[in-house]
Amino acid sequence: MTSSARASRPLVWAGAVVFVVAVGLVLLMVVRPSAASPSDAGSGTSSAAPAEASADVGFARDMSVHHQQAVEMAFIVRDRTEDEDVRRLAYDIINTQANQRGMMLGWLESWGRPKSSDRPPMEWMGHPAAPDDGSLMPGMATDTQLDRLRSAEGRDAEVLFLRLMTVHHRAGADMAQAAAASADTDEIRGLAAGMARAQESEISLMADMLEARGAKP
Repeated sequence: MTSSARASRPLVWAGAVVFVVAVGLVLLMVVRPSAASPSDAGSGTSSAAPAEASADVGFARDMSVHHQQAVEMAFIVRDRTEDEDVRRLAYDIINTQANQRGMMLGWLESWGRPKSSDRPPMEWMGHPAAPDDGSLMPGMATDTQLDRLRSAEGRDAEVLFLRLMTVHHRAGADMAQAAAASADTDEIRGLAAGMARAQESEISLMADMLEARGAKP
């Protein structure tokens, strides 16, 4: 197998996971009763799809991109170290964030909203992000940083991954907290609130892992 094939394999697997989850969610939504049905009256879930400029749509779209990079970084470090703790964390991030990304893409599909947009990232939060060296939103690694991670090995790869993912999680938690406070749908509010708690917990875990390696966040 060539080096380029090995490098692309993680992204292929990540894409496959997201595709399967998203398709499954969409199929479930098709067979569910209509959101406007009488049985939904008083359930607290809006029967109308969120507007294009809503926090719900903006968050689902932006966090899908944010999660995609987290999954990519986790796949990279998994192949750059033999440390079981780091590999276990990477595995958890891959599974959790690919699943959440599939859910968000499925909701966009069910709402009839495109999965990408010409709108600036994070516009729904009131402060649009300006891309920089491949980093589309705050917390996302730059292309230069990703290249460094791909070139690192062992402890160097572990420390760089933990530092990059800590910054990534902090920005992701901020975005999730904003969505939990401003979204209109129960789906987004619930997912965002749980996501913020989980990422704060992993930030604490990664701080401990960095300390164990004699490094600072």
